[in-house]
Amino acid sequence: MLSFDNRLLNELPGDPIQGPQLRQVHGALWSRVDATPVSAPRMLAWSPEMATTLGLTAADMQSDAMLQALSGNGLLPGMQHYATCYGGHQFGNWAGQLGDGRAIFLGETVNAAGERWELQLKGAGATPYSRRADGRAVLRSSLREFLCSEAMFHLGIPTTRALSLVATGDSVIRDMFYDGHPEREPGAIVCRVAPSFIRFGHFELPASRADIDLLRRLTEFTMQRDFANMAFPADMPLHERVPIWFGEICRRTALLMAEWMRVGFVHGVMNTDNMSILGLTIDYGPYGWIDNFDPGWTPNTTDASGRRYCFGRQPDIARWNLERLAEALALLLPEPAPLVESLGMFDSTYGQAWSQGLAAKFGLRDWQDDDAALMSEIFELMTRAEVDMTMFFRLLGDMDMQAPKAEALRAAFYREELWEDFHPPLYSWLQRYGERLKRDNLSQEARQTAMHKVNPRFVLRNYLAQQAIDQATEGDTSMLQQLFSAMRQPYDDLPQHAALYALRPDWARQKAGCSMLSCSS
Repeated sequence: MLSFDNRLLNELPGDPIQGPQLRQVHGALWSRVDATPVSAPRMLAWSPEMATTLGLTAADMQSDAMLQALSGNGLLPGMQHYATCYGGHQFGNWAGQLGDGRAIFLGETVNAAGERWELQLKGAGATPYSRRADGRAVLRSSLREFLCSEAMFHLGIPTTRALSLVATGDSVIRDMFYDGHPEREPGAIVCRVAPSFIRFGHFELPASRADIDLLRRLTEFTMQRDFANMAFPADMPLHERVPIWFGEICRRTALLMAEWMRVGFVHGVMNTDNMSILGLTIDYGPYGWIDNFDPGWTPNTTDASGRRYCFGRQPDIARWNLERLAEALALLLPEPAPLVESLGMFDSTYGQAWSQGLAAKFGLRDWQDDDAALMSEIFELMTRAEVDMTMFFRLLGDMDMQAPKAEALRAAFYREELWEDFHPPLYSWLQRYGERLKRDNLSQEARQTAMHKVNPRFVLRNYLAQQAIDQATEGDTSMLQQLFSAMRQPYDDLPQHAALYALRPDWARQKAGCSMLSCSS
């Protein structure tokens, strides 16, 4: 079924103490801790694509043994429960030891193709890093993570994956808005899957403690296991390898940011402990997709005042986080200059990837110097006119640019009065856009095809996820299954999913779960 080798446990030092009791863990990268059993596990959904990648059949996924393992009630042969230790900067401030507070690993499996995958259960109970919490997860957050992990994969964006969503049969007490009104909610567990769950914070914590030996061992391990494709000369010393390796992390992170910006995705909590060393989207909390275009929008209620993690700041925050990682890795080098130089990889990669992404979104053959002004103008107009980002680009791709009409974009406006105000400048912009397209000499069909490959028809809007949560809470998973179907073909226009392509309705503008969310979401 699954073949485990659990290299992290075997090659990196562990905590000598077992169990979930809270403690500061020094000199170790992981702690053994058992998942807390649940009363009545029930499979709500699972990903056929992820199961196939792991070498699992439908029969495997529907077996009782698998259900017990994916709920934390049992272990398959080779599985081991543990949690890892890391720190991080949260909202720009050093938070000290954090760790897997509600994630418990099942181990590392290697599939028939030789691909390594780490499996972990999110919401499986308390660990030494739970910080006085119960280590559980509620249905609403688990359903959102399950759907978004797989939605991002099908959009073509680097991401951790989700194998399964299991209802626990137990209730969890949560104060959703941190306003002193906790309520009982149904519990659930997501099985998350990734080639590696190592984060920036795994390196920051030993660096903060001046534990150079542990930092060195973790760095060597990560290079060998997770970056095996980087062929370093056998005799190259670590201090020479680190800047090259860090440059690759910068490159991957830059590409990820360009992809988020391309589809209008906002992570919401870009703390350094939520940054993947592999450049994957990781930790789906109060995320969201831009509805009406607004670079200052954040889905996170905790971030509402400062907007540190708003849509438009994501590339800058990613670079800031890389600087913090560089500070940690600098302890392994005689001097930090090579790491500073490697940071330039982020700047150059992001600049090129974003320019290419914009050219693709607008159906241009390539990016030219004078395109920036044209794009800035339309983005400013979209912001002022509250134009839906996803709808706008799909309609723009469908438009006959031989005879452009602003009316063809009317459906992307949320407010009629803003349409009345802004359709004249929109028409003027379309004329200039049409002239720009003539330089490329692409046919209407070729331009439409190219634009539809990069501008999704479907994104997992928060109000849709909330509807699925509301129904699933009542025992109805039909909306969950409908969303799961639509998000697996996000660039296709499918009549059976037409209702899911609509603009955010007015009732969802301020409704809890449909606009901004808390970190417990």
